[in-house]
Amino acid sequence: MAGAAPFAASSALNAFQRKIPIGLELYSVRGELVKDPTATVTAVGKMGYQVVEYYSPYMNWSMEQAKEVRKLLDDLGIKCLSTHNSAQTLTDNLQKAIDLNQTIGSKAIIIASPPKVQGVDGWKSFAATLTTGAEKLRGAGMVTGFHNHQTEWRPVAEGSTERCMDVLAANTPKDVVLQLDCGTCVEAGADPVAWIKANPGRIKSLHLKDWGKGEGRGYNVAFGEGDVQWKALLDAAETVGGAEYFLIEQEHAGAIGEIAMAQKCLENYKRMRG
Repeated sequence: MAGAAPFAASSALNAFQRKIPIGLELYSVRGELVKDPTATVTAVGKMGYQVVEYYSPYMNWSMEQAKEVRKLLDDLGIKCLSTHNSAQTLTDNLQKAIDLNQTIGSKAIIIASPPKVQGVDGWKSFAATLTTGAEKLRGAGMVTGFHNHQTEWRPVAEGSTERCMDVLAANTPKDVVLQLDCGTCVEAGADPVAWIKANPGRIKSLHLKDWGKGEGRGYNVAFGEGDVQWKALLDAAETVGGAEYFLIEQEHAGAIGEIAMAQKCLENYKRMRG
């Protein structure tokens, strides 16, 4: 892959890096997942992905379905370490989420997007919801967290230098995971490395979504083929952020299809990491 040379690192660092599992956010193969969830997850596991992250439709499962998913994961030798959820999960459906997540082996109920909030008070209120959720989940040996998009890197109020993400980080306990979506952070003009360094130990998982400036690029680019400066970002995530696993996320598969794109992204990742 063009530009792979700058990603070379010492053999000692590479050995450290390989200990962090690489996974796939299953939204990347959402079309295939609807057609045949078992075959899709099987294909993902056989590619070499070590982790998967289910997203909000999993909340419609019965406990029997969750047990079947756990068996599938165990048979494939892969893990689900977290799920993506609506903000209402923490207030309306928390016990069901706990039961389903524990059944499939997940330890983290990540909120994928915020409710409709405005201003400092609105974001502080959402931070309080995350804090309450974290308190309830500790007893179950679980955590909650928040997954950013572009909006959260904007000023929380007109004329303010404080961003929505700054308010969330400052008003939640340290065990609330700040799951970093890398591509949206870069598109918004924020510095992901500076963010990681400002929040040591809280970036437990990252969505390795790439983004490229220019017509026809955006989120159409495969992982490793966009503008995100991956070497510095992943080094910071591992040495400062406390990253426990990485999750490739691809919003658009293009003509090659979702399964082939997931394979391509994984190959790019492995080539990049050495």
